[in-house]
Amino acid sequence: MYKFNFIYELKGLLRNGWIQLLSLLLFALFFFAFYNGHEKVNKRKSDILAAHQEVQESDQVMLKQLDSVERGMEVTASPWTIPSKPMAVGNYHPRVAAMDPSNLAFISTGQSDLFTHYVKPKTSGDDLALNFTEITNPVQQLFGSFDPAFVIIFLLPLIIIAFTYNVLSSERESGTLRLLASQPISLASWVLQKMVIRLFWILVMISVILTIVFYINGSDRSIASLLPVFGVTAGYILFWFALAFIVNLWVGSSAKNAIALIGLWLLFVLLIPSTLNQMGSTLYPMPSRTLMINQLRNAKAEATKKQDEILDNFLRDHPEYAINDPNQGRSFYHRYMASQQLVREELQPVIQKFEGQLQNQQQWISQLKWLSPAIIVQQELNALAGTSTRDYESYRKQVTAFAETWRQHLLPFLYNNQPFSSQDYKNLPVFEYVSLESDSTAKSTLVLAMIALGLVGLGFVKGMAYQSSRNIITP
Repeated sequence: MYKFNFIYELKGLLRNGWIQLLSLLLFALFFFAFYNGHEKVNKRKSDILAAHQEVQESDQVMLKQLDSVERGMEVTASPWTIPSKPMAVGNYHPRVAAMDPSNLAFISTGQSDLFTHYVKPKTSGDDLALNFTEITNPVQQLFGSFDPAFVIIFLLPLIIIAFTYNVLSSERESGTLRLLASQPISLASWVLQKMVIRLFWILVMISVILTIVFYINGSDRSIASLLPVFGVTAGYILFWFALAFIVNLWVGSSAKNAIALIGLWLLFVLLIPSTLNQMGSTLYPMPSRTLMINQLRNAKAEATKKQDEILDNFLRDHPEYAINDPNQGRSFYHRYMASQQLVREELQPVIQKFEGQLQNQQQWISQLKWLSPAIIVQQELNALAGTSTRDYESYRKQVTAFAETWRQHLLPFLYNNQPFSSQDYKNLPVFEYVSLESDSTAKSTLVLAMIALGLVGLGFVKGMAYQSSRNIITP
């Protein structure tokens, strides 16, 4: 019976063109999504490369000017930009602190369309914790990016719904379900067989299509890197097939099945994620960014009024800088850098409060992500792509630490009244981004599979109730 059911179902799918149409549709969607993902990554790489080239050109000019100064030649440049002064190096020749894309960055745009991928820390700049966002297209932020993650999370469930919503109801409505009553097979087992056949073809098509478009788009990465993506996707597909299985047994007509499944799609993909996000913002509201900027300005204004006093205190705390700093040699930057250090220390509690609320929101979503498979898959794909909130938070902290390293490297030159030379250029700090190791996707895949098995179990309970009440032969 199982063998004939499989053959009959396969022939029916091939004759009505479902498999052919589904294959073309999935290929077109994933090809376009992969293409968009690669274009975004290529744009990101080109921006970072342009920034590095700009720094290289600036460094060549700086070395030529330093060579002229060391030879006693006249330099045709503004006095405050001559690189023999350490603050000129720190402000006009900064290093690039870039977040290079990961190997799977094309899979999910994640937070990459909200945050910049490189900054150039300067010695006299404001706190970098305030300068990591960039102006983006509001329409794109509203609708998201058409990347593989979007296809998997939003569109693939709709295709599965269209492929499975009337597995049982179409047989009942055409009258062929009466014939099944004479066969030695339970209703739930028969529906499950039809679902498994469709599930098998979906998984085969997804694996083949992912491999094909992976290479068509010119990927030079190992195919093994796609295995975690396929694992999470397979778990998500299994969940939606299990949901369609139980709806086919519990609801009834084709129209009601379609409405129920679309309603569940809205619930799990749109309603629960947006509700959790809104609740997180309500429970852990972010401090006003405008007030934080105003506090920064007020602190800078107060520090400017008492720069001499601040500098005296600073040199008293750092005697190693006071050795070669007679009062007559104090300049604007001597006072300014000391006052900036005080401003950063005073604003640290404000910034920590801002970061703390952001982390609370993230923890809130992480703890309740199991309520929606869409959230699970989105977070896993973002982590695999290196575009999650956690990745950008790590990048921000690394850049902030590098900015402090950049300042501390040049401060001894300033306070010891030591000129910067071409030999010192070799020792300038260089930023190296350390990407986070993505957690294993096995846990999320296992949770999705367990949820799917639970739904299948509920379906069998309903199937047995159906047969015990002989609803199977009701037209």
